[in-house]
Amino acid sequence: MNQSIAVGLDGSAESAAAAHWAAREAVLRERPLLLVHCEEGPSPVGIRAGRSDARERWAEALLTDASDALREAHPHLRVDTKDVDGPPGVALTEVAATSEMLVLGSRGLGTVSGYVLGSVGLAVVRGSERTVVLVRGTEEAKRDARSHGAYGPVVVGIDVDRPSDAPLAFAFEEAAHRECPVCVLHSAATPPLFGSGMSYDPAVTEQLTRQVEAKLNELIAPWQQRWPTVRVDVRATTGRAADQILENGAGAGLVVVGRRIRRSSMGAHIGPVTHNVLHHASSPVAVVAHR
Repeated sequence: MNQSIAVGLDGSAESAAAAHWAAREAVLRERPLLLVHCEEGPSPVGIRAGRSDARERWAEALLTDASDALREAHPHLRVDTKDVDGPPGVALTEVAATSEMLVLGSRGLGTVSGYVLGSVGLAVVRGSERTVVLVRGTEEAKRDARSHGAYGPVVVGIDVDRPSDAPLAFAFEEAAHRECPVCVLHSAATPPLFGSGMSYDPAVTEQLTRQVEAKLNELIAPWQQRWPTVRVDVRATTGRAADQILENGAGAGLVVVGRRIRRSSMGAHIGPVTHNVLHHASSPVAVVAHR
């Protein structure tokens, strides 16, 4: 049975944009779409004591109206709904575990490009071992989510020193579905010349860039063979990795970053680059969990 593309729905404009984005993704991947509304308030015996009849009716209407709108936009799309109780971060993480990916909406920072993730989004990204996509709720993003036009490029950030196949595999497959280019990016810190106050050495920067390009080309070779129709742009840059991903990802159809699955006494972890991109990207961001 095909796993669903799941999306969290809470009645906000941001979640509506996420639902339309997820619907397009489900059509591309030929998967069913699952609309999920979750709310705290179950009693020990399973009765929704914390939810009034009016709240029940509101949730039912929310899911019905959204599914009707998405079926109208995508007549051949199978749309299912699910209303669950419990802390949203926990409930959505459980939904993600049985889905191909989970899509969530995220508020823009007014006139400043970026995300306000909130505790739910961060909890799901930290806790899920499946891909989680964050979609901005700006007017531009909502128009893009509803559009049936061409897709912008997929930009994927790669660490050549600790590479993982998962983000690359996701990015190439996504680009193949969208029939768009994929930009594979790594940014390395440039070593300064010895001595206080001296500038970066252009020769060192050029040599470092060539080395990184060679590593990137080696890493992407299997995926180019698997998806030969996907156009590839390899970019080896210097500077802070998050800044370069944000700069190159501006205007992209999707930015892809990785999250290494690891547990510690402090709980699940989001790396600093991924965390920065999540909070400041102007495009949808897919976080691909990997070992």
